[in-house]
Amino acid sequence: MTLIDIAAEQKSAEVTDWAARLGWVAGLLLFIALVYWLMRQGWKWRGSLQSDLPELPGMPDAPGAARLTMTGRYHGSTTAGQWLDRIVAHGLGTRSRVELTLTDEGLAVVRPGARDFFVPAGNLRGARLDKGIAGKVLAEGGLLIVTWAHGETLIDSGFRSDRAAEHTTWADTLNTMITTTTEGAAR
Repeated sequence: MTLIDIAAEQKSAEVTDWAARLGWVAGLLLFIALVYWLMRQGWKWRGSLQSDLPELPGMPDAPGAARLTMTGRYHGSTTAGQWLDRIVAHGLGTRSRVELTLTDEGLAVVRPGARDFFVPAGNLRGARLDKGIAGKVLAEGGLLIVTWAHGETLIDSGFRSDRAAEHTTWADTLNTMITTTTEGAAR
């Protein structure tokens, strides 16, 4: 075989096999759609499992004077003590901006773009600083976790202030208020 024969047999490689490429792209898009659909079904399934939770309390007509206010982020709610067991029923799993207002009547949680709710003072059980809640992990003390009773369920709700220095004041004030409310109810 001579050099001329070798040169005559060489062909340039095809630059792109469009049919194969389009097939792979379509397959990848279908896979992504399937994963998204499965995640959505899981979210709906979790919500149906938690359908025994009663409706969230609405805002009272006269909530009283504000003791503390805070703006920041609502990161979700979980079953108390189970930081990965997210509660999605009644919109509690929806992350959003938040405006918290603590009054003598309770805790008002106003969430633009999501459902607002109110936690009566008698339902508040505790507050602490923590580092995580389902879907969000921060540095130690980065989240304000408020524990409250809703029906037969204890719930932890996670909040992060726009000014993290407020967390300690909030936890102390909430715990003092809960202790005072509990002592007053015991008398």
